[in-house]
Amino acid sequence: MSHTIRDKAKLLLRVKRIKGQLEAAEKQLDEEEDCTTILQTVAAARGAMNGLVAEIIEGHIREHVADPDRQPTSEKARATQTLIEVVRMYLK
Repeated sequence: MSHTIRDKAKLLLRVKRIKGQLEAAEKQLDEEEDCTTILQTVAAARGAMNGLVAEIIEGHIREHVADPDRQPTSEKARATQTLIEVVRMYLK
C-alpha cells in the first residue's frame, strides 16, 4: 500500500487546513485588510504547503527509494536519513 494511501486521512487534513488559510487570505484581500495581516496568512499557508511537500517527499524516499529503517546502521540508511533532513531544512 502506497504511503499516500496509508496516510490519506492525515494528508487530506493538512490540505484542508491549507485550503482554509488560502480562503482566509482571499477574504482578507476582498475585505481590503492590512497588507501585514495578508502577508502573515499567506506566509503561514506557504509554510504549511512546504510541510506537506516535505512529508510526501519523505514518504516517497522511505517507500520507493530506500528504507532506512530496514538496516538503520547501514551507510545507505544514513545517507537516506541525511537526504530527508536536507529536504526538510530546504523547505522550511
